[in-house]
Amino acid sequence: MKSEKDFSLDEKIEGDSIFIGDLPLCKFLLMNDSNYPWFLLVPRRAEIKEIFDLSEGDRKQLDFETVEVSKFIKSSFNPEKINIASLGNIVPQFHVHIIARYTDDISWPETVWGKYPYNEYKGTQSDDLLKISKSFINKLKN
Repeated sequence: MKSEKDFSLDEKIEGDSIFIGDLPLCKFLLMNDSNYPWFLLVPRRAEIKEIFDLSEGDRKQLDFETVEVSKFIKSSFNPEKINIASLGNIVPQFHVHIIARYTDDISWPETVWGKYPYNEYKGTQSDDLLKISKSFINKLKN
């Protein structure tokens, strides 16, 4: 398995998201779609396409980070449901979507993919979201 130093973020993920910070294993990103509080975790490992490509230790760390981000989303945004998914049909680099869902969101009860175009954050619209997300990272690291 290649190391973290060989890792690079897929350019589509990079173009569609806003970098929040690094967790112990994953890059923590905000999808640039204001329709939902929608986050991504991307393990900083090269050439990972499937969860089983990760080492056992990395899978345990990914599980921990996924749960912690989900709890952060629940406490910060109070959604009715949290969707966690890893598809990779368009972007083969392994990544996990963690999305706050509400019964009155634009796509409910359907999936968030392909039904409506992204509603990109404008100007300082994402600032508060980034501030609380970075605060979460700092608490998690301490």
